[in-house]
Amino acid sequence: MGKKDPRVDAYIARSAPFARPILRRLRSIVHGACPGVEESIKWGMPAFLYKGPLAGMAAFKAHAVFGLWKEKLLRNGDGPLRGRAERAMGSFGRITSLADLPPRRELDALLARARELNEAGVSVPRARKSRPAIATPAWLMSALRRKPGALAAWKSFSPACRREYCEWLIEARRPETRARRLATALGWIAEGRHRNWQYSRK
Repeated sequence: MGKKDPRVDAYIARSAPFARPILRRLRSIVHGACPGVEESIKWGMPAFLYKGPLAGMAAFKAHAVFGLWKEKLLRNGDGPLRGRAERAMGSFGRITSLADLPPRRELDALLARARELNEAGVSVPRARKSRPAIATPAWLMSALRRKPGALAAWKSFSPACRREYCEWLIEARRPETRARRLATALGWIAEGRHRNWQYSRK
């Protein structure tokens, strides 16, 4: 029998009302497709484990997501498991209602295959991609110097972490958006937080 974690119950209970039935359905489907699955909380979100990571789910303000850990090995071709109108984390894009969930038969089949991969000890090959260095904009360096503790924390970050922040700030099209993101980023940086800690871009 699977093992449920009371922290997952608590996560669902404090999620937005629209997300609760989605999370409950996904949880039920995972346990039905993989009776030996165990629950946990990973990176602040419900995770399902079976001889290694199997799947995970999460709820945000306006959408929920569900992801299969070895999605890359379950795809047909190079695209996502299902078409996405909007980019979102997870294997199935933004889920805003039960109607957005894939058919139960499809999820059962994917979870069964994911379970088999874990049983066989198959791991997802990680492709290392080299990315050109990105320079810290002068306006960001100036702001970092003015924020206590921010510059020291910035220098301690890895190049990939600094890149995440720079790209997030630079991609802001409107000045007010950039100013808001900069204020948020400075607070996070001063606290030593990495850019991807909260899993969603605002």
